[in-house]
Amino acid sequence: MHAIVIKSTGSWYKVLLDDGQVVDARLRGKIRTLELKTTNPVVVGDDVLLDFVEKEYNIREVQDRKNCIVRKSNKLSKQFQIIAANIDHAFLIISPAKPHTPQGFIDRFLATAEAYSIPVSLLLNKSDLDTRKANNHRELLMSIYPKIGYKIDNVSFLNEEDIETIKDQVADKCILLAGNSGVGKSTLINALLPESNQKVGAVSTSYEKGKHTTTFAQMFLGENGCRVIDTPGIKDFGMVNMEPNQVSHYFPEMRDLLHFCKFSNCLHTEEPECNVLQAVESGEINASRYVSYLGILEELS
Repeated sequence: MHAIVIKSTGSWYKVLLDDGQVVDARLRGKIRTLELKTTNPVVVGDDVLLDFVEKEYNIREVQDRKNCIVRKSNKLSKQFQIIAANIDHAFLIISPAKPHTPQGFIDRFLATAEAYSIPVSLLLNKSDLDTRKANNHRELLMSIYPKIGYKIDNVSFLNEEDIETIKDQVADKCILLAGNSGVGKSTLINALLPESNQKVGAVSTSYEKGKHTTTFAQMFLGENGCRVIDTPGIKDFGMVNMEPNQVSHYFPEMRDLLHFCKFSNCLHTEEPECNVLQAVESGEINASRYVSYLGILEELS
């Protein structure tokens, strides 16, 4: 029997059956004791196979994941925690002010999504916020990301038209929503998950609107067949089990230039005849993006 994991509650999981039922399932012991580098063998978004034994659903197998998003484990620095799996598209919600989303935060998430094969777009919320600081930051972000291939939408989650456009983008997809506190993630979730949807109500009774109290990802069932994964705080998202010379592969504007560098293991920091450094100096690569790259390198070292 096939199901999708929508919530973790310790050794029990809430899973969505093919017929639309949400049931509780227990993890079988032999899966729990597998030698894994992750702290959690089953995650939200996993496709699993179930057995029904003695009036109880058991997870007997986790099927191969097409992708996942990870963060460092809080307890064991050499291990990592998978936040969610099998994501069709990730949306990073950002804000030009109140709060201001730092570019380094954005670039770290984008690089992580690239590393784990997750298509990603940016939702620049609060288009109605008209201050000098907001307008300057908005213009900066709008000038950087489309040039390197990232879709960025300047929207307001309070605008009905913008919400309808987003609903069209997420229809029939498993999407991941991420963003730092205060950017409007809860507002968007409430728009995508109307209270009249009884399936959502049954699963999301512990979800508190406007509060960032979630410590694990949860999946909610929305309109148009979309499945919305709400993530916990993403400050710990980052490169896991990765060598410094791999990081440039996850910056699209650098990736196209790598084979022109003199050295195959070039870190693009001070090496001679480095094509990436030349592109930074000429302005072909945005200087602030390069600073973000250096920040990730420093973190790995």
